[in-house]
Amino acid sequence: MALDAEERPSQPITKFESMLKTDDVYFFDSEDFEDIIHHYLNNGKISLAKKAIKIGLQQHPNSIELKLLHVEVLVFEDKLEAAQNLLDELQIIAHSNEEIYIQRANIHSKKNNHPEAVKLLERALELTDDTFDIYALLGMEYLFMDDFEMAKKSFMKCVDFDEEDYSSLYNVIYCFEFLEDFDGAISYLNDYLEKNPYSEVAWHQLGKQYFSKKKYKKALTAYDFAIISDDTFLGAYFEKGKVLEKLGKYNEAIENYETTISIEDPTSHAYLRIGKCHEKLGNIEMAKYHYYQTVHEDPLLDKGWLAITDFYFRLNNYQKAGYYINKALNIDAENPRYWKKCGKIKNALKKYDEADYAYKQAIDFGDYDLDTWLHWAAVVVKNKEYSAAIEILKQGREFHPEEASILFQLSGLYSLVLNNERAKVLLAEAIILDADGLPDFQINYPKFCETDWVKMILKEYKKTSK
Repeated sequence: MALDAEERPSQPITKFESMLKTDDVYFFDSEDFEDIIHHYLNNGKISLAKKAIKIGLQQHPNSIELKLLHVEVLVFEDKLEAAQNLLDELQIIAHSNEEIYIQRANIHSKKNNHPEAVKLLERALELTDDTFDIYALLGMEYLFMDDFEMAKKSFMKCVDFDEEDYSSLYNVIYCFEFLEDFDGAISYLNDYLEKNPYSEVAWHQLGKQYFSKKKYKKALTAYDFAIISDDTFLGAYFEKGKVLEKLGKYNEAIENYETTISIEDPTSHAYLRIGKCHEKLGNIEMAKYHYYQTVHEDPLLDKGWLAITDFYFRLNNYQKAGYYINKALNIDAENPRYWKKCGKIKNALKKYDEADYAYKQAIDFGDYDLDTWLHWAAVVVKNKEYSAAIEILKQGREFHPEEASILFQLSGLYSLVLNNERAKVLLAEAIILDADGLPDFQINYPKFCETDWVKMILKEYKKTSK
């Protein structure tokens, strides 16, 4: 019985693996060896690919294609010098073979010499009409070089060649996004959809672009078309849920998130979004249930623990909030956002030393936001460590030199350590930057505001503000 056309490629593989199990030696033509080697490389079975190359070259010692596959394996294993030497030999007898230039480009790419890799790939383009794979490689090299414009053009060539090459389509959109050209991405996707109106991937990507531009109704339409194209497309339901949240349609958002759960196994991210929707609707018990389902589904999802933390913090249950922020920190102890939240909780619990430590950790791990410096200083002030608070705000000023709020706080603190001259200078600078902070300053530092100089400043401010 004749083999079906789709079964034929597997016949040499079966025969080859049978040979490996016995002492018999079977003969294969070179094309069969190429198919066998490609099969093993595509499936990550490098050791079997190497065996096939070895036996193949024994049977076909002059096969250039088998030698090039040998080069490919050498490059994969970072045996770059051996690969280079073999390519030098092949160049002499097959100087117009584009694969030689492709493999040389791979070697240069491994050495982070991406401009040279691009030159070699461009040379390969001149030698063949089969350019699809080369443009894909070019696109990656341009990405390595942060040349997103050229990368975009290369991946567009791949999509032109194969409209179902979604990997390249994603890369095209990634380049548009990195260039912050959302309108360009929208235009490109609309053109693509003119030719491929039932591409759920393109509709999904179009929805994300509209979402980025806060065009939520257009985003909804795009996701609806993605779902029409494929009613099992989880990503479209999930993203549609996020848009509905933005529009305040929380019940509809919940329906879409629940659809993702009904199509496939539940995900922690779906439970998390459902919990947030229920909380917005005031369904406290349902919100709590879904937050706990989030961490039950994925105990290592730190966002789940943070959501529970925020939930209890909003309910003023700081003890439980503190318990759950520790869960998040156990998963990611270097997350400045979690340390900042920890600082707020410890402050609410009046554990000022622990709050001090938490805010310091937040700063140490890269949170330089204005409110972080101000809250940290405020916590230290509660311990009456005014000099320490001054040092904190001086550091904060390095990151926010034009922020009047830091200067008002510094001025008040210098007045508390009886350095009124420095306090006056800083107060004058703060007023120049933004006098709107004066009323709060008067409330926080009433004694200093009773001094003659400050009274005069306040009087002048009242005159100019009328």
